[in-house]
Amino acid sequence: MTTLLLLGAVMMFLAVALGAFGAHALKTKLSEDMMKIYQTGIQYHIAHALGLLLLGLISAQTESPSLVVLAGWFLFAGIILFSGSLYALSLTGIRKLGAITPLGGVAFLIGWVITAIAVI
Repeated sequence: MTTLLLLGAVMMFLAVALGAFGAHALKTKLSEDMMKIYQTGIQYHIAHALGLLLLGLISAQTESPSLVVLAGWFLFAGIILFSGSLYALSLTGIRKLGAITPLGGVAFLIGWVITAIAVI
């Protein structure tokens, strides 16, 4: 439980910091297309960081906390792969980095399926 809550809090901090950085420092440096890509990374980062916090709370209430923790690690991996690849793509313009993004999406999906299994 504590690990997921800490991880969620750190990920939320980073999401807010990166969002502010994008809104202020990158607004004039990135093309509109690259800014949209960056913002998509922020959107999924925030949603799944909140998910980590939620899983931290759920893990204390379920009979299968180890499954909930596993789900949390998949959400964390999803943030790194999905949002991280979008941040890198938007900042570098290297389109091949977009090939990593779906792996993060799959990690998100796996995390939420494991969550469903854990709470059933």
